[in-house]
Amino acid sequence: MEYIVLVDEKDQIVGSCEKLYTHKKGYLHRAFSVFVFNDQGKMMIQQRAEHKYHSGGLWTNACCSHQIAGTELIEDVHARLQYEIGIQVDNLKEQFIYSYRADLDHDLIENEVDHIFTANYNGPISLNPEEAMDYQWVDVDQLLIDIKNNPQNYTYWFKGCVKEAINHYQKDK
Repeated sequence: MEYIVLVDEKDQIVGSCEKLYTHKKGYLHRAFSVFVFNDQGKMMIQQRAEHKYHSGGLWTNACCSHQIAGTELIEDVHARLQYEIGIQVDNLKEQFIYSYRADLDHDLIENEVDHIFTANYNGPISLNPEEAMDYQWVDVDQLLIDIKNNPQNYTYWFKGCVKEAINHYQKDK
């Protein structure tokens, strides 16, 4: 069983709980989302594996997960980038925090304080089939148009913070 970090509204750690139970009960917990861009300004998006416990088959940011109890957030971000898409980066930058609550499929609830990171990467991608079934490098303007026209194809959290993540990344260039 995987235990994730529970937090209060100020993102202070208040305990831990098993991941699936946390999502069944809707407990507030700490998460992270990584947005990866290449030198051409394109963003990498991944399509979640169909068998994921929620939001299977939907498109989302390059990597997302939860802080594991007893670990440091930045360690989990690096480990998850390697696990999900097979990359290592040395230019991660935490940009902002996005808090949201959403009712998802399978009677699960996301209630997250989501730390948003950006990175630049230009090498090969190696998807873990347990996590993702496809990926694309996309033009950000075209992506925003597609999200507007086809919101059902994207994860809840991605739709909620993608524009701000793009803006932060572009300001840093």
